[in-house]
Amino acid sequence: MQNIRRVVDSEFNAVNDFIIDQLHSRVALVENIGHYIIEAGGKRLRPLLALLSAQLIDDRCDQNHIKLAAVIEFIHTATLLHDDVVDISELRRGRPTANANWGNAPSVLVGDFLYSRAFQILVEIGNMPLMGLLSDTTNTIAEGEVLQLTRAGQAETDEQTYFDVIRSKTAVLFAAACAGSAILSNKLDAQQALYDYGMNLGIAFQLVDDILDYEGDPAETGKNIGDDLAEGKPTLPLIYVLQNGSEEEKAIIRQAISDKSAERLPEILDIVQRTGALDYCRQQAEQYSALAEQALAAMPENEAKTQMLRLCEIALGRKN
Repeated sequence: MQNIRRVVDSEFNAVNDFIIDQLHSRVALVENIGHYIIEAGGKRLRPLLALLSAQLIDDRCDQNHIKLAAVIEFIHTATLLHDDVVDISELRRGRPTANANWGNAPSVLVGDFLYSRAFQILVEIGNMPLMGLLSDTTNTIAEGEVLQLTRAGQAETDEQTYFDVIRSKTAVLFAAACAGSAILSNKLDAQQALYDYGMNLGIAFQLVDDILDYEGDPAETGKNIGDDLAEGKPTLPLIYVLQNGSEEEKAIIRQAISDKSAERLPEILDIVQRTGALDYCRQQAEQYSALAEQALAAMPENEAKTQMLRLCEIALGRKN
């Protein structure tokens, strides 16, 4: 990731500085929680995509691209704050979640602050097509989160619904980060290709994330193995077993999802390995990563493109 960031190093640093500046509030608790979650680390992948997309099509990033990257990160961070409350999560990126430290109500309200600050920045940019894209994106994310919530504990969830969820709650923000840069650069002929790249990369990213919930190292992922299972989320590894496992294996998975329980986690870890569920998920991730690469085929050959293609490889091999 360090080599990839090098392409937009000064711009990436400018985004971080702008984010810190925009966390200012007359309410101390807003700043405390905002700084806590923003400074927790993370890959800053979504704002990085916005900057790389600008470099790819225009060979430069202006101040509005910096602002767009910050907007993307604020929206993403707001969703994390809200997700941790909904999921009753206590650990993210290897340390206590904001809701574990301050409680649910402050976390939700600071998430709202970050959403509203993102749209204040968009008003400053003053580009209506961009505002339309980000308005639609945040609405889609909210729908995806609600869809995921309604499917929690529902063992009959199928693959199509699963992909509807991850497109909406994860991949659409990847897509908006990339396409938004095309809008700002007035390179509308590149907008769809960049949107497709971001969408497919985001799907691959989430598929790997769901694999890591069953074989990741908590020291690297920053969250506990089996968290999704304990929340009753029917992710693709479990859906695969329900479609292809033995009757006994299906019964174990179905019960765990319905009960929202990780009590039989060791057995389930063995099942998703033995049935080939994780291998199937990897194959799906590879297919979407390849689609992301194909979306950039007609794009200019430059260092930004090289690193965006490299991100497709990193998404598949990541451990956190």
